[in-house]
Amino acid sequence: MNQSNTLCLSVLASALLMSMGATAAEKVTQDTQVATTNIEQITIFGSRNPVNTVPGSAHVISAADIEQFKYTDIMRTLASIPGVYIQEEDGYGLRPNLGMRGTGQNRSEKITVMEDGVLAAPAPYSSPAAYYFPTSGRMQSVEILKGSSTVKYGPRTTGGVINMLSRQIPETELAGKLDVAAGQDGFGKVHAFAGGQGERIGAVTEIYRYQADGFRDINGVGGDTGFVKNDALAKVSVKTDKTAKYQQIVELKLKYADEVSNETYMGLTDEDYAATPFMRYSASQKDQMTTEHKQVQLNHVIEFNDNLALSTTAYYNDFHRNWYKADKVDGKSLSSGGVQNAADFDKGSVTAPIDVSVKANNRSYLSQGLQTELNYYVGNHELAFGARYHEDEMDRYQWADIYQLDTNQVMNRTQSGIPGTDSNRIDSADAWALFVQDRMTIGDFAITVGIRYEDVTTNRLDWGKANPGRDGQPSKDVDNSFSAVMPSLSATYQVNEALILLAGVQKGFSPAAPGNADGQEEESWNYEAGLRYNQGAFTSEAIAFYGDYSNMHGNCTAAQGCDDNNIDNQYNAGEVDVSGLELSLGYEFNQKGEITFPVKMAYTFTNAEFGSDFSSDFESWDNVKKGDSLTYLPDNQLYISAGVAAESWQVTLAGRYTDDMRTKAGQGDIPADELIGSKTVFDLSARYFINDVSEVYLNVDNLFDETYVTTRVHGSVFAGKPQSATLGYSYKF
Repeated sequence: MNQSNTLCLSVLASALLMSMGATAAEKVTQDTQVATTNIEQITIFGSRNPVNTVPGSAHVISAADIEQFKYTDIMRTLASIPGVYIQEEDGYGLRPNLGMRGTGQNRSEKITVMEDGVLAAPAPYSSPAAYYFPTSGRMQSVEILKGSSTVKYGPRTTGGVINMLSRQIPETELAGKLDVAAGQDGFGKVHAFAGGQGERIGAVTEIYRYQADGFRDINGVGGDTGFVKNDALAKVSVKTDKTAKYQQIVELKLKYADEVSNETYMGLTDEDYAATPFMRYSASQKDQMTTEHKQVQLNHVIEFNDNLALSTTAYYNDFHRNWYKADKVDGKSLSSGGVQNAADFDKGSVTAPIDVSVKANNRSYLSQGLQTELNYYVGNHELAFGARYHEDEMDRYQWADIYQLDTNQVMNRTQSGIPGTDSNRIDSADAWALFVQDRMTIGDFAITVGIRYEDVTTNRLDWGKANPGRDGQPSKDVDNSFSAVMPSLSATYQVNEALILLAGVQKGFSPAAPGNADGQEEESWNYEAGLRYNQGAFTSEAIAFYGDYSNMHGNCTAAQGCDDNNIDNQYNAGEVDVSGLELSLGYEFNQKGEITFPVKMAYTFTNAEFGSDFSSDFESWDNVKKGDSLTYLPDNQLYISAGVAAESWQVTLAGRYTDDMRTKAGQGDIPADELIGSKTVFDLSARYFINDVSEVYLNVDNLFDETYVTTRVHGSVFAGKPQSATLGYSYKF
């Protein structure tokens, strides 16, 4: 990382602290839609920007929605939102694959993910594939925004934004909660928080721990295929005295998380999946990921008057992970026969010991920055001016150990690798981002005009496999600089109290990563039009969208089965067309009766095609013909939930259907070895409220025990999580 920039960032943060003087805790509410101006600085929606008036696809998963199923898996939480695509992997959502409006899901790399208004990916510019994701189970609410209104949030403006809101400081003097649960496959959860607000000082602390033994069994070995994850949060806030000329608030947020998960990229052959879908080969027994995440975030808000406020945030994220996993079996990589070698060995077709190479995919990430936003409300204008300086980097320092897998299916290390002899490089990025947005109200029309500017410099330093000490100059030192201007225009028309028409257009952008040989950023023009109709207990939204890419990125990760030599490279696909429809409906039958019947539906149709012929080293694309469909993108998605609720209990059944997906670009019928078949999975939630402060609950994921394929990595098959029941108890005070 450039030392002068780091020093500059530190000085700016120090100056911010010194300028705050007597400051104080922001007053918050649990409902982000009616939050005060203070908390709105870290949210997308609020009293100044209610969801119902946003000129684009806007959704909030509220605290009540989260409590209904108490999911620990963000992909299950987001299944109810149209236009969001999910690709399961480990079954517990530890490393989510999320996409929006045809962007692709791989490691959520093509969307902007934030926590409390701050970029959450470990290195969002230099290494966008997010092997870290905020623990969704501890979140208080989740905001989702797609369309032209995302001009305020970057760097990726094409698909959409997810903003996860962490625990806010309670408004009362003391409040808290304890939630404990246990379930099948050794699942356990403890979630507790406590805090309160005084006259000027407020604080909250939170602990979230969950774990499981896993639902897969290692052939001949057994063992734990699950995980343990801990997440701790603390916030302290101070506010100025009520008599102060300018009301100010400062909030310090500290977060720590760690994880140990016994996960692998070694799936099953189709034959073995058909016979034993929840088995793992013995060659994967050493596979394990360890992670550690640290975050410091400092928020400052000053209100000069009712119409003028300035918010500033300094943030620092440090993330380290080492996924120690088999990458070669009997001399062959997983993509080139290694999985078949592992299968043959476990079947007894191979009677002599074999070698297994286990690679330490060791990486350290750093992400830090300073961002500020000025909000000015004058006449019929709502003006926002924003700026952010950001630095991030990804340091790969990797090696491989050799094990001998004997005929008793025991692995013994025979050779220890030297750190830095497999992959040894640093990718980094520095970026300035500026935006201006004006929302003008003219009668029943609301017109929003915005423009965003990004100026990015990336660098790759590669010392190669023969220089683990990083002595002297790196063998490769590649810089790339580029900038982009992204305008947007959107409007709403209030037909009557219930009906709003909306439309918008924006230029989409995604920065070129250091691994993009051509240094070409992703660009598109994105259009949408639709309506929002809310009347009483009935809510609805229908939006058609179209994305016209002049260039689309594909990022090579192990999650997509990429060859090791291509990992972290970024490829360009040129022209791509994406079109679709998002539809959501909600209604509560008999809402005035003792028993109510709430129902929800979300549907997404997507058509995404390449616009030209080309060949690529990116395995998912390979040899592409014009008109080929994109990979890992279903044509149809449907979510339906139906519930029965009384004063002391409620039961909800939710089902989600996902259409066929292809793992390689193509047209027509999908070959069997490139197909992820359609699936329908139901979840059940049952709650009994003992009194106003306590409840017992039962959740069943995959209620009907559907066996289905989640992904095909390295040409091998992974099964989704089978039926899993959890019983829990919650107490609040």
